[in-house]
Amino acid sequence: MIELFHVTKRYAGADRPALDDVNLKIGKGEFCLLTGPSGAGKSTLLRLLFCAEMATRGQVILNGKNVARVRPAQIPYLRRNLGVVFQDFKLLPRYTVLENVALVLEVQGRNADDVVERSRKVIKQVGLGHKLYQQAAQLSGGEQQRVAIARALVTDPAVILCDEPTGNLDPERARDIWQLLLAAHARGTTVVVATHDPQLVAASPHRVLQLADGRMMQGGMPA
Repeated sequence: MIELFHVTKRYAGADRPALDDVNLKIGKGEFCLLTGPSGAGKSTLLRLLFCAEMATRGQVILNGKNVARVRPAQIPYLRRNLGVVFQDFKLLPRYTVLENVALVLEVQGRNADDVVERSRKVIKQVGLGHKLYQQAAQLSGGEQQRVAIARALVTDPAVILCDEPTGNLDPERARDIWQLLLAAHARGTTVVVATHDPQLVAASPHRVLQLADGRMMQGGMPA
């Protein structure tokens, strides 16, 4: 499902690589926590998996495809099997909650009635059913985060990548979102959650991938 072979990512002008010789294998249907301090390389790793960045060296394999060999025009098709929750949400500020979530289904060419029905259902699941027609710019940070999570879940993707998905939420709402991710995993979705919350890591029975200074310190290969 996801494999990295000796992957290094170096940004221009940086004094050290963001990722340094990382090897990783995540099987279909796994649930993994990606942890490490700020600057460890968690967000960079997720960006490589989403094809928002390309590795400086090494190979990134996603669903059997070497992403370095995927033409730019093919990347949107590769992403159709990915649901992504970014730290900065990447919502369209003038679009409503419903429009932001429905957009990914519309791009896939889904039936209009199915788009609305599915979008409403997932928005209700994240607790925003009463804000369907409110613009994203008018929402609080926590509400925007829940819209981003709904958008990631709405297509029932093969892989969900989450960058601190509960960071701006109160404990009760964070538990609700966590349950949605667990439910997606139970349906067979591969889930990778980046977090620096030690309590979340300690309480989870799932595999932990630990990064430090761009290097994989723990969990890169399955036990």
